[in-house]
Amino acid sequence: MPPLNETPAFPGVPHAAPPRRPTARFMLAHPAHLLALGFGSGLSPVAPGTAGTLWAWLAFLAMAPWLSTPQMGLLIAVATLLGWWASTVTARNMGVADPGSIVWDEIVAFWLILWLVMPAGLWGQLAAFVLFRFFDAVKFGPMAWADRTFKGFGWRGGFGIMLDDFAAAFCTLLVIAAWSFW
Repeated sequence: MPPLNETPAFPGVPHAAPPRRPTARFMLAHPAHLLALGFGSGLSPVAPGTAGTLWAWLAFLAMAPWLSTPQMGLLIAVATLLGWWASTVTARNMGVADPGSIVWDEIVAFWLILWLVMPAGLWGQLAAFVLFRFFDAVKFGPMAWADRTFKGFGWRGGFGIMLDDFAAAFCTLLVIAAWSFW
């Protein structure tokens, strides 16, 4: 592991000094990086959060026939805890509090949405995708609060990376529920 340095944005906070823009080599250097970067989807040079969400959608559809509803819920719970750890480690090693290339938060949050809206058809899933990407990108209300309140390194930063996407998932589910009600 490279020597620890300080970052100007966060004085006194140690971090490793790999490249700020992750590479395949960085991703494969640690299991946390592989997970946090969404098995490579976060390496997309354009819209990594969207690439991660698309990966989540495909992975969910591939897993769904093999997992029961409780098993999928357990997978999401375990993936959340692993994501907290992986996001914490990867953000620290990148020296960036909430790098856009960390997409495991999008993946797990979108799995949660799909788990709760299934058996939605293609149009329902697409609507969930668009709503989630909107709420995740715009970051107003609860997403902004989570992003602002839990910014930084350590457990708090990793938690914040995951939390703002769960807030976006909540808002997505709220809109879908309201739409279904009418």
